[in-house]
Amino acid sequence: MSEARRFWRLPEHELDDLVALARQVDRVELKLTVPGPAHEAVRAALGLKFPRAPRHQVYYFDNPDQLLRQHGVIIRARRRRNQPDDAVVKLRPAAPADIPPAIRASKRFVVEVDGMPGSYVCSAALKTHLGSSDIERVVRHGRSPRRLLSAAQLRLLDMRLSAAHVDLADLKDLRAIGPVRVHRHTLRPTGCDVPFLAECWTYPDNSQLLELSTRCHPREVLSAAAHTATVLTAHGIDLTGPQQTKTVATYQFFDALGTLR
Repeated sequence: MSEARRFWRLPEHELDDLVALARQVDRVELKLTVPGPAHEAVRAALGLKFPRAPRHQVYYFDNPDQLLRQHGVIIRARRRRNQPDDAVVKLRPAAPADIPPAIRASKRFVVEVDGMPGSYVCSAALKTHLGSSDIERVVRHGRSPRRLLSAAQLRLLDMRLSAAHVDLADLKDLRAIGPVRVHRHTLRPTGCDVPFLAECWTYPDNSQLLELSTRCHPREVLSAAAHTATVLTAHGIDLTGPQQTKTVATYQFFDALGTLR
């Protein structure tokens, strides 16, 4: 437990709650946001070399009041190099017990715990694949972002919003938040028996967010965290820096530009 706490930085009773929650989900993802001043040192320590071309181009969608975000809904679309584009509706936070079995049974639906030092949250996501020009038609030609979503995703969205007494039909003026260029690199640090994913998100002003992540089985939520902490600290990586999700960072960046107003 003490080794796991090096990563989670949570009191014992919260770790007990985390273990109980993990029993109800499909997977756990451990994440670490690297502070900006440490980017160069971490890249050197891990031998990170991102490909020249971005792997993804990411957009979020919300209205000027950030109604979706207020109600724990994330709509994200990705243009992906050499892969089909996709769109995701994510509920964050989500309670596994509240998800209808018919939705949970979908192969494209995932319930997971996203954790980083100091916090964790349960999220539920439903993905659909898109045509090669679908995102461009929305972003550049004014089509409604709702056209990116499948019928099942719209039902999931309606389920969440109706619980908050928000009518899906009233969700208008959705705007694109983006794009963000995403470079990815999979690595296996020395002493580590599982792969890590490094993601570098580059914003229009060329500022960057660097995140390291790894996935584990829900039963390994403590042992995997302990192993992750051991490996990262052995490479001189600090686990005590400020943490922020990619979604929050992206919203804040484009909100400061006035994109959402």
